[in-house]
Amino acid sequence: MAVATARSAAVLAQKLRSEGISDNAVLQAVSQVPRHLFVEAVLAHKAYENTALPIGQGQTISQPYIVARMTQLLLQDKAPGKLLEIGTGSGYQTAILAHLFSHVCSVERIKALQFQAKRRLQQLDLHNVSMKHGDGWLGWPSKAPFDSIIVTAAAAEVPAALLQQLTDGGRLVIPVGAKEQVLRVYQRNADTFSSQDIEAVRFVPLVPGALG
Repeated sequence: MAVATARSAAVLAQKLRSEGISDNAVLQAVSQVPRHLFVEAVLAHKAYENTALPIGQGQTISQPYIVARMTQLLLQDKAPGKLLEIGTGSGYQTAILAHLFSHVCSVERIKALQFQAKRRLQQLDLHNVSMKHGDGWLGWPSKAPFDSIIVTAAAAEVPAALLQQLTDGGRLVIPVGAKEQVLRVYQRNADTFSSQDIEAVRFVPLVPGALG
């Protein structure tokens, strides 16, 4: 089973390369993370397809292409450092990031999802991750500043707290919008921010507050 799983993850990585993901470190991480562990058993047969899947609580595990695309944008021309992830979800994106960044701080508003993700990351011996149950709109002030921030749900507008928690030169990758969403990259330069729209995307909304 382990051999078949490794082969499936490697095939997925090659599929992503053919779709334009060019960062070898990102593709290597995809090939190392067993995505089937992050979905319900009844959906395990679809785990290595390039598609989003439900994970309960009205949430989804993102399409592998989007996971890899956002990760590649974080790393482009930039050394990996300390990263903040808003929206732990299943923990799959978190696991990919943990292979690439020195430390990952991940915030999830739904307690049940956070508990499951923590168990999966421990199962994979990924110990450079700090997790918090809380409101993603607020970021994680006590752990700030961050070299990179990734948001895995769409915000109607960019949370100001996240921009302020970036280091000088730091980068935020976030889907923005309500009905029409776009993946956007923000770069901090002292107290100013530049932005670039990348492509149209579709994410669940970034909801304020936290659920027990």
